[in-house]
Amino acid sequence: MDFKRFRYPLFIVASLLFGIKTYIMYRLIFNLELENRMQEFILLINPFVTAFLIFAIAVWFRKQSRQMKFIRYSALAGSLILYFNLVFYRSFNDFITAPQLFQASNMGDLGSSILTLIEIYDVLLFLDVAIIWYLSRKKPEVMSVSCQKSGKVFALAMSFLLLAGNFFLAEMERPQLFTRAFDREYLVKNIGLFNYHIYDAAVHSKVKTQRVFADGNEVPEITEYVDDKVKSEKKSPLHGIAEDKNVIFISLESIQSFVINNEVNGEEITPFLNSLVGDESTYYFENFYHQTEQGKTSDSEFLVENSLYPLSRGAVFFTHGQNEYHGLSEVLGEEGYYSSVFHANNKSFWNRDQMYQSLGVDHFYGEEAYEVNAENSVGWGLKDKPFFEQSIKYLQSMEQPFYSKFITLTNHFPFELSEEDSSIDKYDSNSSTLNNFFPTVRYMDEAAEQFFNQLKESGLYEDSIIVLMGDHYGISENHHKAMSQYLGKDEITPYDHVQLQRVPMFIHIPGHEDGKVISKVTGQIDVKPTLLHLLGVSAKDDIYFGNDMFIDDRKGYIALRNGDFISNEYISTSGICYNRDNGEPVESEVKTEEKSKNNTTASDKKQSETPCDPIMQKVEKGLEMSDNIIYGDLFRFIDFNKTDEIKNDQ
Repeated sequence: MDFKRFRYPLFIVASLLFGIKTYIMYRLIFNLELENRMQEFILLINPFVTAFLIFAIAVWFRKQSRQMKFIRYSALAGSLILYFNLVFYRSFNDFITAPQLFQASNMGDLGSSILTLIEIYDVLLFLDVAIIWYLSRKKPEVMSVSCQKSGKVFALAMSFLLLAGNFFLAEMERPQLFTRAFDREYLVKNIGLFNYHIYDAAVHSKVKTQRVFADGNEVPEITEYVDDKVKSEKKSPLHGIAEDKNVIFISLESIQSFVINNEVNGEEITPFLNSLVGDESTYYFENFYHQTEQGKTSDSEFLVENSLYPLSRGAVFFTHGQNEYHGLSEVLGEEGYYSSVFHANNKSFWNRDQMYQSLGVDHFYGEEAYEVNAENSVGWGLKDKPFFEQSIKYLQSMEQPFYSKFITLTNHFPFELSEEDSSIDKYDSNSSTLNNFFPTVRYMDEAAEQFFNQLKESGLYEDSIIVLMGDHYGISENHHKAMSQYLGKDEITPYDHVQLQRVPMFIHIPGHEDGKVISKVTGQIDVKPTLLHLLGVSAKDDIYFGNDMFIDDRKGYIALRNGDFISNEYISTSGICYNRDNGEPVESEVKTEEKSKNNTTASDKKQSETPCDPIMQKVEKGLEMSDNIIYGDLFRFIDFNKTDEIKNDQ
């Protein structure tokens, strides 16, 4: 190689600076959990491998100016990608996916939420970019490199060799990493953030083509799976108890079950919801889990309406808003119900205006249906109390029976609330998010109680069933230290984290006198079949992945979107199988399998297995089946009014 002026090539300097910065962010800011030395080694090398692969492209430019320009803007672009992921991670404890890049229309509504995620010291993350820009402009003759074609090929070959080595180690550490990629954190830990984004974009392109090539031949297999592995023929004594009653569904923003029957600063956090726990007209499900992913509230809506799982990447409301569905609103519409959604936010936020049409919702009362001003709004918009006050008139004028869903806003990150609206003091911890959380939860609790009273005054109460459900978590993993302080724990383990994904679920049936606390494991996937069961509506020919929450003949587990699950006996998360009762890890058992060939016994094969492994296979199969329905838009091939009939005219 005939390198000239090779004293300080900028592409090497840039690779080192960018690699060091990325590694520091992995360990100190993204706080990726490492389980062994192999993971530590892979995490150490992958930022340098990726940086070298990108910056080494500069040697293919002949002119100094073009080399320097390429390195400068590559460093800036890479740093911006890192920073956008950092801001996103601070809020959702997750990494950006390709579908979310198409959700930019939501950014205008995020407002102060994004500002709270930006820190002054973030400017230090661009220090290496400033150094690279300075060197490229002040000393281009020293920092540039000139080489023959053989040298360029060598640099490129070395880049791909290092990348292949990284991928080989990643596959050794996490077999089937790319085929079973439920967990984005595992991908980032093993192949790096930038390679993850390339992989994510490739997957996004692949799934976009899945609808084009779908022809309905997948439907019989899915139908057979649901009939055999999910559905139950049994009915509980509550079947049809709410026949022809109105359904009022209240989506409680960002609330988690740990606040129920709990206190902060010596005061009850949710006195009204606490009163429902022991109410004779109310069923409270104390082990009810949210199952949302990146779509958060919209994922919660999707689960409730369809009893399908959300996608692992992006929000179904955005990525597949024009699909055909057989949602709860549509099913009840066929039974004479009028359906509506009340949410005092922009109708295009989360693509609701399009998605509600696909779900068969008759009317959406969005922001334009309310009087919103500076006095009655905070954070994301209209406060919950005036929201319910202004909604009751629409409900009273509605043709009955109706199915109406109310989506609250006040208890939304960053949990802003004025002192005059706060009934309890903030908590005192190192997390302002957790500190602010309790007053907004109490405000939402008061708003729900007020709404109950308004329903009674309006005459709608006795003719309705009222469902209150938490939509998703409010306090992410980023606040585990403060959560451990509040809960009186030394630390929040992966087991504890899964348990914190429980959200309140109440089904209130006025006039009913057999309410109780139910401890069985349930989740948002179960809401649709449960409500249809209570209303006496047949779901015999429907396709869904949940169970009626009132029967015992259930599939026995709740799957989270990342592949974790909660069963009656176990919790599986972070590759560990826990005993659900005590949170202790369950040791693997070594099992022996005999293989025979031509009636000759071969050598025994030993394998390590936990009680979670057989359930894990069911979880993965269910998630795959649900994904196939969404990606292939398979409901367009089914006529739900005619049993087992597949449309052939698509």
